[in-house]
Amino acid sequence: MAPEKPFSQACENNKQPILERIRHIFTSPGTILEIGTGTGQHAVHFASSLSHVVWQPSDRPGATGFSLGWIEDAALPNVLPPLELDVASESWPINCIDGAFSANTAHIMTWEEVKAMFTGLAKHLDKGMPFCLYGPFSYGGIHTSDSNRQFDQHLRSQAPHMGIREMDDLLELAERAGFRLENDHQMPANNRLLVLLKL
Repeated sequence: MAPEKPFSQACENNKQPILERIRHIFTSPGTILEIGTGTGQHAVHFASSLSHVVWQPSDRPGATGFSLGWIEDAALPNVLPPLELDVASESWPINCIDGAFSANTAHIMTWEEVKAMFTGLAKHLDKGMPFCLYGPFSYGGIHTSDSNRQFDQHLRSQAPHMGIREMDDLLELAERAGFRLENDHQMPANNRLLVLLKL
């Protein structure tokens, strides 16, 4: 029996706007690590249009099966089987990567996991390679919309470690890990796409 194909309306809504940005970032052949693949909708959509890259999905231990329905149904030659990746682990189960992408993870992870994500990527990306981080962020302690403020309250009511991240805190963390902000793109639905380059 084929795996089920879980569906995220948010992924469906944002996949094309994200693709229109990352197609100008992931321009060279290579392997792109996706952290927090989720349903697999992004992986399939991006890889089908970016045939020059190999897309490496990953998710936290125990969650990789969530994406199998989309990945196996698409059967794209440039999408690898999803890896179990605990970002807080000292050793990541990857070899060479040429870029990274993650969507809607920073506000779900603990802050220590966000730190670990940047630290781990810094170890695996060479100078000049990009990390694209998509999601909602606040600026100077102010949310960019009332819907983001409500979403932040909803997240914090679910678990105290969750919440929309403050851009100043995130950029300080990124710089300490060895990244600099190249671009901060405004995206639909009050989200952003941060393009960070390894120093």
